[in-house]
Amino acid sequence: MQSSGSASLVDPEDDLPSATYAGDFETTAIPPYDPSNPPYPSSGFALLADQEPLPYVQPHGGGVHGAPPDWHVQEERVRAAGRRGTQDLGLLILRMTLGGLLIAHGLQKLFGWWGGSGLTGLKNSLSDVGYEHADILTYVAAGGQITAGVLLVLGLFTPLAAAGALAYLINGMLAGVSADSGRFAFFLPDGHEYQVTLIGLAVAIILVGPGRYGFDAGRGWSRRPFIGSFLALLIGIGGGVAMWVLLNGANPLA
Repeated sequence: MQSSGSASLVDPEDDLPSATYAGDFETTAIPPYDPSNPPYPSSGFALLADQEPLPYVQPHGGGVHGAPPDWHVQEERVRAAGRRGTQDLGLLILRMTLGGLLIAHGLQKLFGWWGGSGLTGLKNSLSDVGYEHADILTYVAAGGQITAGVLLVLGLFTPLAAAGALAYLINGMLAGVSADSGRFAFFLPDGHEYQVTLIGLAVAIILVGPGRYGFDAGRGWSRRPFIGSFLALLIGIGGGVAMWVLLNGANPLA
């Protein structure tokens, strides 16, 4: 939308990245501290009380009160996080759902809580499926599952945490298929629809990002996940298959 041919009405939600935009791994710049004019918080939690910004007029040439031409753009990019409606709340629930399930199942494996098998039962099950170094893998599996779950709940290093969860879930599904003589049944009680559902959650978190309610709120993968998300997705899929090949070596479909 043009106004008198010299200014354009810009919606901060649709703003284009800057010329120096660093993609998924960009970190929001922290302005110098000024006690009389405190900067916007870098954590997404403090943005809850912010009012939704209105579209603003972006001047073509010349700043506002001596400021650079992109002064409004930089300010509104920080405030634009408040214009996403319930999207970030949904992403928080998505992260907490998958993270909470991973933590609960990890604690079952580690301590035997809530009817879990404990470390001894996990070690025996891994050995029965054919994993090598089951004694070490027992601690790695339980600890890694809990760590990935905690990071997802916190929204910290989210793409890597979700990729780790994806690798674990894919590996677990391969083990389940192998234990079932290579037969892939989908529907419960004997199928793998639960694992497929969790894999879908992990993939979704990798692709859409953590949202602003977490410690990754100022990261590029929170605002515009793209190349880094595809890399994390490949790492998760490749990691799950590689763990099976290196530690088991059997064809799960054989």
